[in-house]
Amino acid sequence: MRYSIVVAASTFGVASVALGHHSDAALDMDRVITIQGTVTEYSMRNPHTYFVVAVTNEAGETEEWNVQMASAITVSRRGWDRNTLQVGDEVVVGLRPARDGRPYGILSTVEVDGVSVSYSFARESGTPAQLATTDTIEGIWLTDRSRLPADYPGGLDQLMAARLTLTEKGRVMNEAYSQNDADNPELACMTKPTPGSIVYSRLYPLQIEILEEQQVIMMRSQFFDQERTVYMDGREHPPISERTHEGHSIGWWESDVLVVDTTNFADNRSPYQNGIPSGAQKHVVERYELLDGGTHMSVEFTLEDPEYIVGSMTDRRDLVYSPHVEFTPFNCDPEATRRYLPENRN
Repeated sequence: MRYSIVVAASTFGVASVALGHHSDAALDMDRVITIQGTVTEYSMRNPHTYFVVAVTNEAGETEEWNVQMASAITVSRRGWDRNTLQVGDEVVVGLRPARDGRPYGILSTVEVDGVSVSYSFARESGTPAQLATTDTIEGIWLTDRSRLPADYPGGLDQLMAARLTLTEKGRVMNEAYSQNDADNPELACMTKPTPGSIVYSRLYPLQIEILEEQQVIMMRSQFFDQERTVYMDGREHPPISERTHEGHSIGWWESDVLVVDTTNFADNRSPYQNGIPSGAQKHVVERYELLDGGTHMSVEFTLEDPEYIVGSMTDRRDLVYSPHVEFTPFNCDPEATRRYLPENRN
């Protein structure tokens, strides 16, 4: 039997919800509605996991509600697997609905056959019982959530919205942006150039590999399979006409601190996933330093882009050494990355 939709709604303060790679602008994050029905689809993919619930509405008609979750990688770290939901399960779902009224929302809570299923980080992958140590910045690292300030804004888009002061051109471009536009880089499974990988280390590991013979350091993020090369051979940046998506990175050591300087970024309509662009003058300086006997690493970045940003923005966080975390491919699924678009839903 398929249940009817429960029309009662609750109002909350904005919750700290990991949305993966989409901004929450199209979702009503101040409201949770409850639906009841039958699971007709459940797919764990990157960048988003989805399940579909068949619900009988007030008119007696069946509606298909699409429930968005985090990536397959993130939900697995929250204790979910491909058997957590099954087609045919009767569920009660609390979700934050789409503002445009379509049957779509982001998961808040779920009960399966009357039993609550946790969607919290019960298994915090970044904080094992016994911290590992290292004497090098090489290895796999995750943001130590316990060291983030209580008022930390959340995802990349929220952090940038809270910390960046925009020029007039930046404000105009930001206000004109829609995630539904064809120039949204997320729709092409494109990575978030630095400092995106640093901010996303809250959810996805950052891997550093030092290749001494080649005189390079490889920086990789599990998020969207990002990879960039830091040249350590003393070269200068190329002419500004040579611009790439990830930019051009050169590095050097200041005592035990790795300094990385990145310029020559290609224009990007939404590198921070909220419509604030970046241009030819974007410049990022990062500093990496071991802490606490090698259990942690301090990472600080300073971002400048005078075409769109007034002044500069600096952010710092502590990452915990996490050799136990498996650095699996992200394998962004083009269908999953476009599924939130209104024209893709009934």
